[in-house]
Amino acid sequence: MSENKPAPLWNDALTLCRDLQRGSVSSVDLMRNVYARIHAINPTVNALVNLLDEQQALALAEAADKVPIAERGPLHGLPMAPKDAVAVRGFPTTWGFRPFANRIEEQDSALARRMRDAGALFIGHSNMPEFGLGSNTFNALFGATLNPYDLEKTAGGSSGGAAVALATDMLPLADGSDMGGSLRNPASFCNVIGLRPSIGRTPMSRGFGWYGRLVTAGPMAKTVADTSLLFSVLAGPDASDPLTLPESGEHFLDALVPAQPEVANPLKVAVSEDLGTLPIDPEVRSVIQSTAGVFSDLGAQVVLDHPNLDGAMQVFQTQRAAGLRTLGRSLDLTLPKWRDETKDTAIWNIERGFALTPDELLNSELKRTKIYADVAEFFQHYDVLALPAAQVPPFSIDQEWVTEIDGVTLDTYIDWMAVCCMITVTGLPTVSVPAGFSSAGLPIGVQLVGKPRGDLALLKIAHWFEQATQFYTQRPQII
Repeated sequence: MSENKPAPLWNDALTLCRDLQRGSVSSVDLMRNVYARIHAINPTVNALVNLLDEQQALALAEAADKVPIAERGPLHGLPMAPKDAVAVRGFPTTWGFRPFANRIEEQDSALARRMRDAGALFIGHSNMPEFGLGSNTFNALFGATLNPYDLEKTAGGSSGGAAVALATDMLPLADGSDMGGSLRNPASFCNVIGLRPSIGRTPMSRGFGWYGRLVTAGPMAKTVADTSLLFSVLAGPDASDPLTLPESGEHFLDALVPAQPEVANPLKVAVSEDLGTLPIDPEVRSVIQSTAGVFSDLGAQVVLDHPNLDGAMQVFQTQRAAGLRTLGRSLDLTLPKWRDETKDTAIWNIERGFALTPDELLNSELKRTKIYADVAEFFQHYDVLALPAAQVPPFSIDQEWVTEIDGVTLDTYIDWMAVCCMITVTGLPTVSVPAGFSSAGLPIGVQLVGKPRGDLALLKIAHWFEQATQFYTQRPQII
């Protein structure tokens, strides 16, 4: 590590937050260190945007240090930069869209409010692609976010800025959202954790409605323990979202006790390299094969198997298009205003939403119901499903999306993410965990899928795997 990149004041966010709560670490010292790293690293990787001036951030930290210890929340004094789709009072929420550059928010979203109430200090946003579309973080407003393991490669997306900020120790914790892999792909590409919770675990305040919800918000971190900490703040019922589940988020702190998951002995693990039909890069296949070996060595019962997900990609494409039509109306993205300002893939996807017929929507909902019944039956026999978190290792930053995998040509900018999109349709909790590296030293993650609403059990299994493999300890050279 070069001298101009100071070491972070934390080994893990869980310990750091406890130290901030009891006053053994000051928020001012932490903020100075965070900004020193941002100044040194962010110009290279472009992960954080809409940043406060350092003196403004230090003023927030000084005020935090004056709060009595008895009144401090679980994220007290912690600098955070929510994804640029999360409304934060006093900041622009741009969605990576140039016409939104100066839209200052008057109030917090439900997620921002939870983090602020827990004591987090907002210093900016993490970068994302326009409207979160596509797993390559670039936009015309802020530019591209680069992978810290190879600056010529993408960090993934859409929560790419968050993943890079974590991987480079610019932030201890980060949040993201996921429709077709936006928490899982960047986590896989940057060697961090990305948890897509069960639908309803975290509130979605704006833009996505009730029908056919595919998107959900979730935590990102360098370890499962830190992920569980932020999840305990983000999760829980919220009056602003009628789909939120009733359980409090606090019980997710139990994810690490005991270290070994509490399941029937032995743990039953289904492993699939490709969900039966998907093209997968050979190096990704190799990592998933190694993952099966890890679970077997840990004493798990490992079976090569996967649920019936026939038609899941068609359901995803239909309901994604419908969701984007709803989002477009919520954000007033009428064609004359946005057509000339955004990328072709976004235009294609939103216009597809406006072309949908009632029969397409009805059939997709019926099919999704059948898929859920099939996966619920599948998980009567298994505790977890392991499969790729991304079908390829990180690819060139100059390539908008993957057009070919292992000799198979792909038709749309979404097809290469099918291994995530198909799991999205199920609504099941799923987490990307570091699982190995390519021959070029690029991170590759495993996607672990849990039982219906089995978020806590899934986190325990992920922690077990993480501690057994230790891949998360390998950091990029840039730091």
